[in-house]
This record gives sequence, structure tokens and C-alpha cells, in this order.
Amino acid sequence: MAIKMDRLPKPGETILGGHFASASGGKGANQAVAAARAGGAVTFIARIGRDMFGDKTVAGFVADGINVDYVIRDQTNPSGVALIFIGRAGENSIAVASGSNGKLAPADLKKTRKAFHDADVLVLQLETPMKTVEAAAELAAETGLRVILNPAPAQCLPASLLRRVSVLTPNQSEAELLTGVTLRGWAAAAKAAAELLSRGVQNVIITLGSRGVYVAGKETRQMIPGYKVKAIDTTAAGDVFNGALSVALAAGKPLVEAARFANAAAAISVTRMGAQTSAPTRKEIERMLATGKIQRPLVSAVPAVQRNGQHSQFPWKRTVKIEV
Repeated sequence: MAIKMDRLPKPGETILGGHFASASGGKGANQAVAAARAGGAVTFIARIGRDMFGDKTVAGFVADGINVDYVIRDQTNPSGVALIFIGRAGENSIAVASGSNGKLAPADLKKTRKAFHDADVLVLQLETPMKTVEAAAELAAETGLRVILNPAPAQCLPASLLRRVSVLTPNQSEAELLTGVTLRGWAAAAKAAAELLSRGVQNVIITLGSRGVYVAGKETRQMIPGYKVKAIDTTAAGDVFNGALSVALAAGKPLVEAARFANAAAAISVTRMGAQTSAPTRKEIERMLATGKIQRPLVSAVPAVQRNGQHSQFPWKRTVKIEV
């Protein structure tokens, strides 16, 4: 639930005159929707409350063609809720009540092994308990899945988890927390990425908002500039980036090319209000890559999702997402 206003309120301050909007969200859910709209076949693993928010959320997943066979409806805990303040320049401040998200347990993953075997990429983030994230990464290692870890909300990560990560995707503040490096320029981003690689992560992509992204791997060091767009809401930009990235990697794109694809998707998302509502379609992302311009839809609609896993240029394989 979001309020757009001239500026973010200070502690103890009440600001009148904002514009209210609500939409389904949650980091993992946003990533799943972004991946589905980018052309991926997505299976989502999560706990959602048996309430009106949960009903609406699951209906949205189904509309986007997401497999909800492993979405658990929690009988006791409510659906997770985020309250968002959005300033005039698109900056935001978010508070989250985790609810059922915080109850997704390693035991829940035992019933999802088939989904892991059917997938190519596992996407994780940190709105579920760390022990569950670690269990999912361990299961991915057993089944040969590549793991994308979006380390948000920011917190310290166990070394054992980092060693199982194929691609770590921190933003500026998350990279600074993980490494202690202040990211004031590309050289600092390179230093932070090198530090994370030294801890066993296979590849690192640091997202730096409008400045772009820094990509680092064993044989790769590259800066990808950002797009010049008018940002109105940055709420789910990182989630859209990770969802699109997972689809491109599952399709066999090289890391830098996949990062470019994800960067274009994120640039489109910040020009739209909302979380899942801001995720672009594959066609929109391709046009952005080709022209650098955003295609403005005449109407707002939920995009159709191909169910045969194929798209225009190359096959799109399965992607597993975890968390709501």
C-alpha cells in the first residue's frame, strides 16, 4: 500500500495531500511476476495468508501464468504487507510486516523437490527466514540449479550461503553493508565486487540505480550505463531486474548480455507506479534494448504468458522463485 507525496515524512511528522494506491507486492512475488512477463516459465514457492490479500495475490499469479502449486495458504498468519511512502523524485521509504512470509520453513521445501528438478535457475531474496534461504540454496546445489541471490533487505550473509551463489545482486547500500566499501564511483564498485568474489560468490552484479550496473565474474569486469528515464517510482526496480535477469540466464544468455536485458527491464519499471504493475513485458524490454526508448502502452493490461516456454529468438527455460 503506497502513498505518493511531495516529500517523505520526517519522524513524528504527518503530511497531508498524498495520493494512495495499492497493488500486490513482496520482493519474491515481484520477481516472479517480472520473470513471467519477461517470458519465463515460473514456479513460485511461498506462504500467503488465507485472507483477502492472499486471495488477490494468488489470483494475480494465475493471471500471469505462474505455477502456484507450491504456494502455501497459511491458516494462522496473515499475508505479508508493505507500507510505502514515495517522494516526488521517486525515492521511497518502506516498512514491512512479514506475516506468513516469515513462517516459510525448510520443512516446506521438502514438498517442492520436483519444482527444483524441473528448473534451471533459483531466485532467492531475504524476506523469508535465513535458514529457509540456506536450505533452498542447498537443495539447488543438490539438483544442479544456478542460484541468484538478491541480498535484500540488507543483512550479513553466512559464508556457506555465499559459496552456493551463482550471481549475487546487491544494490549500493547492500554492497556497502556486505563489504564495508563506500560506493562513490565505479572504482569503488569494482573493489566491492572483488571482495564478494573472494568470499566464494561466482559472479556479482551491483545495481547502482540510474548510474547503471557493475558486472564482475572470473573473466568479466564491465560497467553497464543506466538509461536516462524520468523515474516516478523506484519501488520494485531491483525486483524487476532480478526477475528479468533470471529469465535471460535460464535462456543461456551470457552474464553481461543478461545484465543488459535486466537493466532495460528495471529502467522501464521506474517510469511506472506500483510494484508488480510496473513489470514490463518481453516485447517492451526488447524495444528498450533496440531503441533506448520506452514503449507506452495504449491500455493497461496483464500480458499473456506463453506456456510452451518458447520465445522469438531462443528458448526460455524454467525459473523457480521463492518467497512472497
